[in-house]
Amino acid sequence: MAQSLHDVSDPRNADILINVNGDLKPRAEAVVSVFDSGFTLGDGIWEGLRVHAGKISLLDRHLDRLYEGAKALALEIGLTRSDLTRRLYDTLDANKMDEGVHIRLMVTRGIRSTPYQDPRTIVSGATIVIVAEYKQPPKDSGTKGLKLFTVHVRRGDPAVQDQKINSHSKLNCILACVQAIEAGADEALMLDPHGFVATCNSTHFFIARKGELWTSSGKYCLGGITRAVVIDMARATGLTVVEKDFSLTDVYGADEAFVTGTFAGITPVREVDGRKYDDVPGPMVVRLQKLYAEHVERDLKEQKRP
Repeated sequence: MAQSLHDVSDPRNADILINVNGDLKPRAEAVVSVFDSGFTLGDGIWEGLRVHAGKISLLDRHLDRLYEGAKALALEIGLTRSDLTRRLYDTLDANKMDEGVHIRLMVTRGIRSTPYQDPRTIVSGATIVIVAEYKQPPKDSGTKGLKLFTVHVRRGDPAVQDQKINSHSKLNCILACVQAIEAGADEALMLDPHGFVATCNSTHFFIARKGELWTSSGKYCLGGITRAVVIDMARATGLTVVEKDFSLTDVYGADEAFVTGTFAGITPVREVDGRKYDDVPGPMVVRLQKLYAEHVERDLKEQKRP
């Protein structure tokens, strides 16, 4: 089986300190209660963050999504944005981290008196865990490209589980990932309830057709930070970006394909369901990778680190 893209074999990760509710714990001692809402029910939200030059990239956008998700779930985080930002940087400082780092920020509803879904069983404040690890995409991820496989697991509509909430409840994405791995692919391409292309199990999907950039309507996928940045910057440079319903036939006949995500930025796709693309990375991907790198650099320069 191929190695996971989220490889944490860096030996420095053995000695990291993990922030559990404000307390810094060695990796082996960083634990939460078996009655915690995240463990018992997947009742929580999270964000993945990248660290460059000692700063957290696109932090404001990530916090917007986190607090919006918390409000939708009626989950009280218990910290202001500035307090949570300080805690994130305290974790980085305690680990002396400034580059090549990925942060997983997790917030659950807290400890329950019993393993039951009713939020009135909560007996504590929110559980807030910050895991900062030395983790980088494979060196060739920006050029080699990913192999995708379209799975049978669909993205649900908001009445079933609103995909806009970056929740701990990721079972449908896990099942999609399992099916893709068993098919020998790197990631799963997922369709919406109507059979149109929605997103991947952990990234957002784009295709390039005749000079235009296409991505899904966004109705059945998370409000991706990198996805939004790519759309905005592409339009700002005069590219035509279309958010629409499209089918696998459009995907198979595309000139290029790529995925976006906080962890790896913009990653080309070399193959979907056995259909291979000629240029990997193609000219559209190369252009967007450059624009994205410039955007992240500007964002970091504008940030004021607490």
